[in-house]
Amino acid sequence: MKNFISKCILLLITAAVLFVPSKAEAHSLLKMGSQGYEVSELQRDLKEMGFFYGPVTGYYGPITEKAVMDFQYKTNLSSDGIVGPSTIMMLNEVEKMARVVHGEARGESYIGKVAVAAVILNRLDDPSFPDSVEDVILQTNAFTAVHDGQYHLKPNSYAYRAVIDAILGWDPTYGSVYYYNPDLATNTWIFSRQSVTKIGNHLFAQ
Repeated sequence: MKNFISKCILLLITAAVLFVPSKAEAHSLLKMGSQGYEVSELQRDLKEMGFFYGPVTGYYGPITEKAVMDFQYKTNLSSDGIVGPSTIMMLNEVEKMARVVHGEARGESYIGKVAVAAVILNRLDDPSFPDSVEDVILQTNAFTAVHDGQYHLKPNSYAYRAVIDAILGWDPTYGSVYYYNPDLATNTWIFSRQSVTKIGNHLFAQ
C-alpha cells in the first residue's frame, strides 16, 4: 500500500493502453472555469467516491474544485484543485479497483468490500505480484470477476468508497494477499495458504 502512489506516478510514463475504457480517462487538465461533458463526468466520479455533493452541472466551480482537492489530499497527491495527469491516473486506478470490488464482493458487507480492495493494494506491495494495478487485476486467474465479465458491470458508490478507504490505510485483512470462498473454491492449492481472517463469505490468507 505504501508504494501505491509512487507506482501510479511511474505509470504516467510507462502505462500501456487500459484494457477497459474508463470514464475517468476523459478528464484532462480540468480546472476552475472549465465546463462541458468532461466536467460532468468528473463530478459524477467524485460523487460516487463521496467527495462531491453538489448537483452535476458541467461547470468547474468552487464546489468541484474543493471536491478535487479533497480527493487529491486523501490519495496523497498535490492538492492544487487541478485535474492533471497524476489526478487522472489516480481516478483511473480507483475506477479499475472499484470494478473488481463490485464484481467480487457485491453481496458482501462494506468491510468485505474494503477487504477486497486492500488485497489489491497488498499485492502491489508484495514482490511476488505485478507492480501495477492493471497488471495485478489482469494476472491470470487472479480475480474471478475479470474472467467471468462481472468486471464490466458499473460499480456502485460503495465499491468506490471502499477503494478510497483502503487507499487511506484501512486493511481489515491484516496484510492478506489472497482470499477465497471456501464453499466455492475449486483450486485445492488455495487451501494450503495460511488463513488470517474470515470476513463474510471470504477467507483471507497469506
